Amino acid sequence: MKRSAVAFTIWVLPALAYVGPALASEVLVYITDHVGSSIEAIDPQTNRVVQVIKDVAVPHGITFSPDGSRIYVSSEGEEALWIFDRKTGAILDKVHLSGIPNNIAITKDGSRVLVAIRDGKGGIDVVDVVADKFVKTIPTKAPLHNVYVTPDGKFAVAGSVVGESLSVIDLATDQPAWDLPLGAGARPIAIEANADGSTKRLFVQLSKFDGFAVVDFAAQKEVQRIKLPGPPSGLTVHQPHASAPSHGIAIAPDGKTLWVNSNLSNAVYAYELPDLKLMGHVAMPVREVAGKPIPAVPNWLTFTPDSKRLYVSDLGIDTVSVIDTDAIKEIAVVPVGKAPQRSATLVIQ
Repeated sequence: MKRSAVAFTIWVLPALAYVGPALASEVLVYITDHVGSSIEAIDPQTNRVVQVIKDVAVPHGITFSPDGSRIYVSSEGEEALWIFDRKTGAILDKVHLSGIPNNIAITKDGSRVLVAIRDGKGGIDVVDVVADKFVKTIPTKAPLHNVYVTPDGKFAVAGSVVGESLSVIDLATDQPAWDLPLGAGARPIAIEANADGSTKRLFVQLSKFDGFAVVDFAAQKEVQRIKLPGPPSGLTVHQPHASAPSHGIAIAPDGKTLWVNSNLSNAVYAYELPDLKLMGHVAMPVREVAGKPIPAVPNWLTFTPDSKRLYVSDLGIDTVSVIDTDAIKEIAVVPVGKAPQRSATLVIQ
């Protein structure tokens, strides 16, 4: 399906990477509800849900077309990339994939969506989103959980839980550039850029570890492993997801801070960049159900383009928490669908 160009520009702020400057007149925060089979858009001006797209078969990853007219969502239920009209929420197309998808990313030129495949042999499925067709699978050593495109658009970075490793793909050739064993499953990843836009460091959350690994991208090696400080005074320790006690990590668009979720502490921690100095934490909500406390289970993260607000999907209590990043304080809670997970910020000029 061919499409003509439109006369406006957008910047997409995925949950875990910043792709461009803040020159926007409209900002929307999108959330995929894994169990609720829906997608919500939140207006950061009001912190209200302004759009709901229903009946999506187990939605997972989400990104947008460069012109802001389309939403791309990976459907675990149908093993497909669903394509929606952003304004109306109507389904425009479905592209069948090679297996069950997890996270997705769009190339810098907006012509291809990359899809992490988590079952079978895994790999990165490539979808041509100009023609809306499956192109190929880029092989990887193991099934994948997440895939990202580096800020300069030159590489795809993919993490494997079962393979306990990172795979870096050269997007000029679609060939492997390098792999890095981690000794633990690779969970969410945040990508830090140098001043020239090239990739500086990767911050990688790991299975069964309440913290993250620091990877020097140029050296292609892990240089540090940082454990979160644990439950601060006054926080209640909750039973974490055993396989992912720390899940959700993101760098603010201004590049000055790194934010890291902890299921173990039911908290979000803020670190100063580049020195990784701990700045503080936000205790996440707890809901009481039948006399039993249910923690938020903070999951994915995304920012407003000015870095002033952080949106955290609360997987355990079906809400999104809004954090003032200067005050390091929760300022709002937005009810959404069942089991919110992935999030992404769309900025339309």
